[in-house]
Amino acid sequence: MGGRRGARTQRKHFKQSRENAWKRSETDSSSVPYNREHGWQPFATQNPSFDQYYKEQGIVSPEEWDAFIEMLRKPLPAAFRINSTSEFCDDIRSQLENDFVKSLQAEAIEGGDLEPIKPLPWYPDNLAWQSNFSRMQIRKNQTLERFHEFLKLETEIGNISRQEAVSMVPPLFLDVRPDQFVLDMCAAPGSKTFQLLEIIHQSAKGGSLPDGMVLANDLDVQRCNLLIHQTKRMCTTNLIVTNHEGQHFPGCHSHKNISNGPETTNKLEQGISQLLFDRVLCDVPCSGDGTLRKAPDIWRRWKEGMGNGLHSLQIQIAMRGLSLLKVHGRIVYSTCSMNPVENEAVVAEILRRCEGSVELVDVSDELPQLIRRPGLRKWKVCDKGVWLASYKDARKLQRNGIVPSMFPSGRSYVDLTDSNQKSENGQIVNSDDEVQPDGLVSFTDTLEEEVCDLPLEHCMRIMPHDQNTGAFFIAVLQKVSQLPVIQGKSVSSRWNLSTRNDELHENLSDQATEKINGLEGTSADGTDGNILELALEADEKISEVASEADEKISELTSEEDEKISEVALEVGLVDDGPDSVDQQTNSSEAAQAPADKKTNSAKGGEKRKLQIQGRWRGVDPVLFFKDEAIIKSINTFYGIDGSFPFSGHLVTRNNESNHVKRIYYVSKSVKDVLELNFRVGQQLKITSVGLKMFERQSSREGSTAPCSFRISSEGLPLILPYITKQILYASPLDFTRLLQYKTIKFADFLDAEFCQKAANLMLGCCVIVLKEGGNSLPDHIQADKSTIAIGCWKGRASLSVMVTAIDSQELLERLSARLQTEKGTFEQENHGKLGEKQDMSDENGTSMREHNVEV
Repeated sequence: MGGRRGARTQRKHFKQSRENAWKRSETDSSSVPYNREHGWQPFATQNPSFDQYYKEQGIVSPEEWDAFIEMLRKPLPAAFRINSTSEFCDDIRSQLENDFVKSLQAEAIEGGDLEPIKPLPWYPDNLAWQSNFSRMQIRKNQTLERFHEFLKLETEIGNISRQEAVSMVPPLFLDVRPDQFVLDMCAAPGSKTFQLLEIIHQSAKGGSLPDGMVLANDLDVQRCNLLIHQTKRMCTTNLIVTNHEGQHFPGCHSHKNISNGPETTNKLEQGISQLLFDRVLCDVPCSGDGTLRKAPDIWRRWKEGMGNGLHSLQIQIAMRGLSLLKVHGRIVYSTCSMNPVENEAVVAEILRRCEGSVELVDVSDELPQLIRRPGLRKWKVCDKGVWLASYKDARKLQRNGIVPSMFPSGRSYVDLTDSNQKSENGQIVNSDDEVQPDGLVSFTDTLEEEVCDLPLEHCMRIMPHDQNTGAFFIAVLQKVSQLPVIQGKSVSSRWNLSTRNDELHENLSDQATEKINGLEGTSADGTDGNILELALEADEKISEVASEADEKISELTSEEDEKISEVALEVGLVDDGPDSVDQQTNSSEAAQAPADKKTNSAKGGEKRKLQIQGRWRGVDPVLFFKDEAIIKSINTFYGIDGSFPFSGHLVTRNNESNHVKRIYYVSKSVKDVLELNFRVGQQLKITSVGLKMFERQSSREGSTAPCSFRISSEGLPLILPYITKQILYASPLDFTRLLQYKTIKFADFLDAEFCQKAANLMLGCCVIVLKEGGNSLPDHIQADKSTIAIGCWKGRASLSVMVTAIDSQELLERLSARLQTEKGTFEQENHGKLGEKQDMSDENGTSMREHNVEV
């Protein structure tokens, strides 16, 4: 029941207009002078270090290198998906196939310079499309201009999502089902989250909510706002958005019984005692050179060491995702980088650490029309211009920023001494004294290259020149048993001796986590500037500080013990100590909250009170709404059918029940997670949850209505089949007139029967449903996915729509298409009535804004 209109939000942190990535700025020092004929010239799309690095890695054969580079230098085609859960999904697909495709094909044959839009052949059901038009072509061609306006409108409504083609691939390989719990670890900006929600809702039985849910997480608060904005267009009750570091995502393991009474067993079966997931999407931060076609400024900033600085963080995030994954669950690891240090090296290290409890899945038979290449089994590491074939080379040259897991074998070569390693002539090799050459040089001429013995060919590499896309890396893994538990300090000590540089690398990566983790700007959905700079900073800092590794062995030992405890916690061997403490302290914090609020109120005057969500200060709380008087008035006023799971599913974000403005509805799965979160001391920092179902009407008439809460546009599709009061059918003509004129007096409706029924409704919110077919208006409302309905406000003498202007426009266009009515003819027939009706208001002269409706 997701994917509905009325879910637009105010753009706050992302108001700035998007720049053309292929257009040079006037302040770019390296720009070519402005040319009046051709406009701004594109960025220089070449980098000798890039060419030499990837030729050496062998990501493509020498014969196809030119085709690969040529494609990387071309702008990326635009891609978009149709929301499969939208009530207009079939209409939009039909319009694309029968209108735009045929029109553009005809013009391409005549003019010869237009490429028709086309569906992506590997995406199911023709729901994903690709277009490749320049802005100049759009301005010159009326069909393209109409197509462009169509895309903008449907995207704003939520019927279409713009998303890079390769970014659509990872969710498809997750094999998500409607009853599964899904974690998106680094979710912003939210296009993949939206796609996961679509899959869950599309697979659910008609007219019912799915039993599963999606938990979307991101580190950056502002990017969480963008994530919320994206997913609100889905209008779903099965989503929670959280704000955590991906590698430190809370486990939420409760050791307490839900009840001490005889119903304990039954309740335990209904609820959950630990937050584990059936599917995990791990689209990690990366250097992002797979997005060169979309962000060509990466060419001039690209350096061979960028992937080295993110390698350990990527392993940490993936390992945390595996610890949160159920046995037999599936995790997809993905990046928009072509660098094997960020791709195959990470997957190989994951498999080594998990010791057979995780398997790499061969998905070569899935999505057969998607052209993909097998993962690499051999590669080298480059550090400051020097090629290294194995970790042995790194230790000889004291490359302390390089860790064993970056190499194909993962071997640490502990037989070598840790420092002051002498060369064959007896002199001490000190990396600080080396003179680095200008170009990349190989230290591996006389050494044998390592080859990984793991089945990395099951990984997937998507290359730009295969299907005119960006570059992407995907690995599908399945957890076949619990992760291994490392016992005893002897093992911990051995790990520290062999991998202390690795641990230092991870420790330093943590320092950059707040800026890096969760920034899916590194993915195919965002920009890459911040990650590229931070990757370089991390790599340089690691190299500078890594020489102090010997002094930090004791600290690293304690860190390793913490990792051991984390793995042990996953299999339930130890108690969740810090969380238990928080459970005890949370009640005292809650007790102090009212006093804190009074103090803040006194100091800040009219400023908003400091909100507290458990341990998270400054975050709106998440509370179950239990005001029985308000719940009863809503039930009575709208006649909500008893079969609708109403009680216990309502949530609010305000501590003061008397001042609740919005009531949200959550699914059974989200409700269970919230209850678990309360039991473990609110470990989850929740930024958004649930679907806005009811909103307090604050106008003058709203305060005198029998029910002070109206049904929101977002929540209407969900509750529509269960409403038995305050709901009417309207003929297509009267329904259309309502959308056009916004407010209509009862006497001005064309259908006398509808006029009488509308006048008999109680003062307040009501629902008007479009009647399709037949002459009479039935008494019983039958609603399904295709039913079109809008919320209205019934005044003393008129009906006023509570639908945004853009939603009204979209509905009018859809109605015109469904009823096969020519827009020009329709406007001509109603032109005489437009001036007469457009200033209509009720008998009290109350305007739409005074009604507090959405216009």
